[in-house]
Amino acid sequence: MTGPIRVVVAKPGLDGHDRGAKVIARALRDAGMEVIYTGLHQTPEQIVDTAIQEDADAIGLSILSGAHMTLFAKVLELLRERDAEDIKVFGGGIIPEADIPPLKEQGVAEIFTPGATTTAIVDWVRKNVRPVAA
Repeated sequence: MTGPIRVVVAKPGLDGHDRGAKVIARALRDAGMEVIYTGLHQTPEQIVDTAIQEDADAIGLSILSGAHMTLFAKVLELLRERDAEDIKVFGGGIIPEADIPPLKEQGVAEIFTPGATTTAIVDWVRKNVRPVAA
């Protein structure tokens, strides 16, 4: 028996634009997932702490600040340090196409670029994220 997929949606760093993150959080919730939205200006440590405390299956990061290489890397590093690599990390925002392959090599499961639909994101999460046993 498994529970619903649990996703932490987070806005790391100093970026103060969260409308997209809120839209994605709502779409995931409306699709039957449990969503924990952390709010603005979260540190990678806060995000990983929340994901572990909430038994999250995935972390969705929204980054518009240009700090995506640093912030994704730090979240992945913290997940490794805390033996929580089973939590999938995906994200979106203003991320240049050239940066996507290196992010995926680091361990980011998927990157959604501007124009990705909420349906595409929800479908990806449904197909690629498995809930932990209830």
